[in-house]
Amino acid sequence: MSYYFTFNFPENLNPCSVNDLLRQLLIPRKWRHFLRVEQKVLINGSYYHFNQKVSPNDKVELWLDHVESKQHIYPESGKIPEVIYENDNLLIINKPAGQKTHPNLKEANTALNDCATYLGFSPFIVHRLDMLTSGLLLVAKNPAVVPILNRELTAKIFHREYLAVINVNEPIANRGTIDLPIGQDPLDQRKRKVTGTGIKSITHYQIVKYFDNNTALVKLELETGRTHQIRVHLAAIDCPIVGDPLYNPNFKNEQFLHLTAYQISLQKPFTLDKLKVKLPDKNIPLLQN
Repeated sequence: MSYYFTFNFPENLNPCSVNDLLRQLLIPRKWRHFLRVEQKVLINGSYYHFNQKVSPNDKVELWLDHVESKQHIYPESGKIPEVIYENDNLLIINKPAGQKTHPNLKEANTALNDCATYLGFSPFIVHRLDMLTSGLLLVAKNPAVVPILNRELTAKIFHREYLAVINVNEPIANRGTIDLPIGQDPLDQRKRKVTGTGIKSITHYQIVKYFDNNTALVKLELETGRTHQIRVHLAAIDCPIVGDPLYNPNFKNEQFLHLTAYQISLQKPFTLDKLKVKLPDKNIPLLQN
């Protein structure tokens, strides 16, 4: 498939070379080579050599040919997701707690199935949310933006912020960083645990407010993205998330996991524009109790 992208170089930026611009756009090396050899990058309607300057308000046009995807088409679920933001390349939905992000084998009730129903074609996964976690899930609408978003994740341009309600069993600072390696729990394949042989994992937290019942609302930001990272890290400092069936020893069956992905910030693919999307408070279950 072929994809076309265009934008105007921002007024507030200094001129830069075509090559530097493509690097700022996080375009992979092989695509930069293609754009140069095939002269598929135009500035104000004309091909510019890679050392030529792009100036504010210049029109930038990019053509990418033969972009392939290895992802399968997901079967449709018949359900429409709650769309929070959408443009030509991206879809951000509010995934409910209890729903898987993507299907395995012939499953048809996951968030990506719902997105396929809404879009009428197969979406592309960028990141995941635990099944029990609710909140913002970013989906790519075409395969050309996937490597860009993956590079944003690696370069920490793509940020995810969460809200959680925790049991404060031990006093903690109002803000801090949990830097503890996480690995598989050998006694339970469903779980992860802090272990010296685990993978480096970093979570930043900030207490938003305390409640009367030894619980607190906390804001969290991931620096790494390990499975169950927030849940494991909070349990490790004896402040497990309310309603966590795996990591909170005081879990009660009627509870839900009080963890929501409430804000996403990133650079829009194939532009230099920043995007921040926040879930409205009325859509955050843990704030309604």
